[in-house]
Amino acid sequence: MKILLAEDDCRIAQSLTEALADQHYLVDAVANGQEGLDFVTAFTYDLLILDVTLPKLDGISLCRRLRSQGNQVPVMMLTARDTPVDKVEGLDAGADDYVVKPYNLQELSARIRALLRRGSSTLSTLLEWGKLQVNPNLHQATYDQQLLQLTPKEYCLLELLARSGGKVLSRSTIIESLWSFDEPPTEDAVKALIKRLRQKLKLAGACDDFVTTAYGFGYHLKDFGNTALL
Repeated sequence: MKILLAEDDCRIAQSLTEALADQHYLVDAVANGQEGLDFVTAFTYDLLILDVTLPKLDGISLCRRLRSQGNQVPVMMLTARDTPVDKVEGLDAGADDYVVKPYNLQELSARIRALLRRGSSTLSTLLEWGKLQVNPNLHQATYDQQLLQLTPKEYCLLELLARSGGKVLSRSTIIESLWSFDEPPTEDAVKALIKRLRQKLKLAGACDDFVTTAYGFGYHLKDFGNTALL
């Protein structure tokens, strides 16, 4: 899951980015509203977390502009302004939630999960593909009932492939989904990630081409029929 964080307080932005990364979210952080608008225009996100008092373009105006353009990505306002009038203004602008600083990280994480569930009805659903099972709730995957020892990036790639329903994912789609804007990988890094995932699947008993290369197009899971969503 990819999140855009628009926060001009560097200390808050860094700590929240690190906390979300520990929960296997991919985070792009920007320091002003105009940059946030540019990122939302250029990339696809599952959730936006917007400070209200952003420079150049405040969070309320940014949210309002996105909604006027038909963009319905979930939006969480994160702000020190806690009066009822402020909350009403944020919600009326199209925000889905309004969180007041200082926040409790556990509560904030629960609210993020709730918004992501709202935006994706299959977010918390167990994904099956042949003998593979991917559990987004636990960030775990098993093959033939064996737990796969995956790094966060390997797990995210496997979930992305399982969620795609066997469709071919281009290398650019994988890069956009798994890496933040400020850490673009080399082509060799993507190939190495695919190779490591294949090796760990093979150790659990999967065939060599369980993650199949569609030459010139990208990657997909080997066709075993339709995935089952439990």
